[in-house]
Amino acid sequence: MRLLVFALLNILCFLGCTDNPFKGGESFAQVGSAKADKSSAQQSSEKESKVSKEMNSQFNKLTDFEKYVLLKKGTERPFVGKYTDTDDAGTYICRRCNAPLYRSDHKFHSNCGWPAFDDELPGAVTRIRDTDGFRTEIVCSNCGGHLGHVFLGERLTAKNTRHCVNSVSMVLVPKGDPIPPTIKKDSKADDTDRSSSATKK
Repeated sequence: MRLLVFALLNILCFLGCTDNPFKGGESFAQVGSAKADKSSAQQSSEKESKVSKEMNSQFNKLTDFEKYVLLKKGTERPFVGKYTDTDDAGTYICRRCNAPLYRSDHKFHSNCGWPAFDDELPGAVTRIRDTDGFRTEIVCSNCGGHLGHVFLGERLTAKNTRHCVNSVSMVLVPKGDPIPPTIKKDSKADDTDRSSSATKK
């Protein structure tokens, strides 16, 4: 009888232990399933991180702030951007992949605090409905890097369009200077395209 009481007390102590993995009525199967789900989630997260790292490594190396804007859709403060009031002639290219985005003659002074353009190079910029449901986001068509937002109907120029772009999302290549090759996701294919183009010329 004493042995039975001792055994029952041990069982109660085990079930009441704060470190008991089965506390709260969980079964062995439930705990095993939870561990499996956690392991699967960790593997999936590690895989996504690896893929993201490989994709990012194919493009130009970015500073932490450039990553915040281009990859996480952040915004630089108004009136502090490098190209806000620039009138220099040239071509604006994507900071992440070198794809040409705008010509300097597309640029105008909107006094909004960020560089403004009323047009883009054909096929260079993709428009996406912003998650806020009101604005339209613009991204580089080649690499998907966040550029800013586009606004219509403000009547600031004859084209009635304003691309509001973060300075850190671009690099201005002065007129007359060579534009670096666009970095595509498949760099080998990009090299083939460039060599084929050079051969045709």
